[in-house]
Amino acid sequence: MPLLTKDFDYNLPEELIATRPLAERSASRMLVVHRDSGEIEHRMFRDFPDYLRADDLLVLNDTKVIPARVFSDDGKKELLCLDRPTPLEWRCLVRPGKSLKLGRMLSVGGTTGTVVEIFENGDRLIRWDAPVDLEKHGHLALPHYMGREDEISDRERYQTVFAREEGAIAAPTAGLHFTPEMLAEISHAFLTLHVGVGTFRPVSVALVSDHLMHSERYVVTQETAQKVNAAGRVVAVGTTVTRVLEALGKPLRAGCGETDIFIHPPYEFGVVGGLLTNFHLPQSTLIMLVCAFAGHDLVMEAYRQAVARRYRFFSYGDCMLLV
Repeated sequence: MPLLTKDFDYNLPEELIATRPLAERSASRMLVVHRDSGEIEHRMFRDFPDYLRADDLLVLNDTKVIPARVFSDDGKKELLCLDRPTPLEWRCLVRPGKSLKLGRMLSVGGTTGTVVEIFENGDRLIRWDAPVDLEKHGHLALPHYMGREDEISDRERYQTVFAREEGAIAAPTAGLHFTPEMLAEISHAFLTLHVGVGTFRPVSVALVSDHLMHSERYVVTQETAQKVNAAGRVVAVGTTVTRVLEALGKPLRAGCGETDIFIHPPYEFGVVGGLLTNFHLPQSTLIMLVCAFAGHDLVMEAYRQAVARRYRFFSYGDCMLLV
């Protein structure tokens, strides 16, 4: 029987969408799903270590969010930097697209850029006459569902405490709950996957199998590969980590590349044995991955309970642990 996108829908009251973070990172609630028994618990994130075994390895994404959204000096054009092939070249989403035809120029912070290529999907390649200072002129591309512009405080809170490899447009949000103190007590390793704009793109087809998954770049170090291969159980922090580990398989090998793996039911996991993740948008590829991990009916029941108990949803929201 074909898998339908609408099978991953649920009703979410708008007031449950978290538009700002809690005062403390580790103060979130945590819904715990036991895959074997079907038991669902309602705990706090500070209880997370209680669910770890002695031979568990936590794997986290150390990508760092860059302020990738900029506006032209005349305020008429908006760019979202998707990739920087060279220091002076950006691949961008642009608005309005009609105003940035091939050869057109614009200025950001006094730096001039020229549209040198238009890709089939409408992205532009812009070549600058000098590097653009994103820290000074850029804004964080907060998810649209927050319904607000970025603020100074987001520079710290829409970033994990372990972020170090610049390149993401969006935060690996499951990692936002951790403090240095908690991580210091848990065996862990890092990989890097730069979260791209595809994270925000909805599934717009009726059949799940017809969806074209976006591709994202990853890096796995030798140290991380060795730790993963030696672990008794691998607990992935977030869907980005899960996608990399499952795309590469076990034994895990160090390296870099791109993955467009699309994980949805039915899928047999070969590396990941536990998953910490935030609550995801209805009908998204992310909720499909979670359903593949713990079973469609159990996950949708967990979401029903989360809504009923008024958990906070999405990037700045609460989290779910599936073991």
